[in-house]
Amino acid sequence: MEIPLGGAKRRIALLLVSLAAAAILISQARVLWLASRELDSEKIDLMERATALVPGDGSAWDRLGRMHQWDFVNPDLPQAIADYRKAIEDDPRSAHYWMDLASAYEAAGDTPRAHDAFAHAKEVYPLSSEVAFQYGNFLLREREYPAAYEELQRAIRTDPTLLPLVISRTWRSSEDIDQLLNHMLPANADAYLQAVDFFASIQNAEPALVVWQRLIALRKPFSLARAFPLLDELIHEDRADDARRIWREALGAGGLPHEDPPNHSLIYNGDFARDFANGGLDWRWSDLPGAALGFDSGPVPNGSRAVRLDFGGGSNLAVNAPSQYVPAEPNRAYHFHGYMRTEGITTESGMRFSITDPNHSDAVNVLTDNFTGSQQWTPVEADLTTGPQTHFLLVRLLRNPSRLFENKLEGTVWFADVSLVPSIVATGREPR
Repeated sequence: MEIPLGGAKRRIALLLVSLAAAAILISQARVLWLASRELDSEKIDLMERATALVPGDGSAWDRLGRMHQWDFVNPDLPQAIADYRKAIEDDPRSAHYWMDLASAYEAAGDTPRAHDAFAHAKEVYPLSSEVAFQYGNFLLREREYPAAYEELQRAIRTDPTLLPLVISRTWRSSEDIDQLLNHMLPANADAYLQAVDFFASIQNAEPALVVWQRLIALRKPFSLARAFPLLDELIHEDRADDARRIWREALGAGGLPHEDPPNHSLIYNGDFARDFANGGLDWRWSDLPGAALGFDSGPVPNGSRAVRLDFGGGSNLAVNAPSQYVPAEPNRAYHFHGYMRTEGITTESGMRFSITDPNHSDAVNVLTDNFTGSQQWTPVEADLTTGPQTHFLLVRLLRNPSRLFENKLEGTVWFADVSLVPSIVATGREPR
């Protein structure tokens, strides 16, 4: 559409109209900017003034309500409820406003109105995982468990990432493992493993073991590393028998060999035929600056594969790995055996094996001979007896930092064919 501008009066009139429109827009923009600034101030008096500047904006009333509800110095629940209701009047289709209102009603002890507000939130957004999750948590707090489980199941069906939170909230509401397993958790391996991880994280192995048995009954494969958190907790709690069983079952689920070695050794993967699993009851190794780990196939004693550690000579290293936690029995005699070889290991503090009780510092403390310089393959032997409370042994390669001025560690160490075998004691018990 063309506007004829043939005369001066018409041009002036158009200019005036444009200026007036611009002034109105600038004024409105200023009001909106001022309202936004005052809402962001987190000062209640300024926020209250801002709500008057933007009538019909439910979000302003909702923010003001949250400030009144969660003001640590002077909370005002009645005013918060009034604010939320004004927000809902402006936008009754907002599930967030209804949930905020429900929260305020619950805090005020008005359970029926909280129920009603959550029901409205669900009505306006029935597919929302957040609504289902918040409503389910409210029902848990009210001990309305069947309805709570229904909402929480709906939440994790829509958003599976909520499962760890659902497990945590459900457990803490009742501490009933049967309720969690039978009414809450989906019957699949991932859900069970997430529950096992949760119980390991709160250092509670007993319910974790119950969930684990349900997991194993599924006969579904899963990676060996998924068992590591539970095994770490079993080691921490000194539950050696449970750790042995879980380890075998985890190996089976991971498709790995899980038969006991023919020489009755308690050490897993003592011939280093497989790379380190780096957790559980296998060997563990964390990258150590100045050291490089590898494996050599031969020539190695008894045809096994050897672990090789190369040290670059740049620092006075403390070496505490590779290491392995080994389930053991109290008051039992054991014989340790392995082979070690070195080439150019510097300083007086060389390489040796250490065997200790990781949970009882004075129960077992064995150090094998110190290997320095260059030595051919040499047997390493040690006898030990566990203490009355010993249920695990920690076997590791050890090098304490040198105290000499020339203390940088350089050279290479190999070790192979490591075993820890129960001795036949006076009682006549045979090794397991």
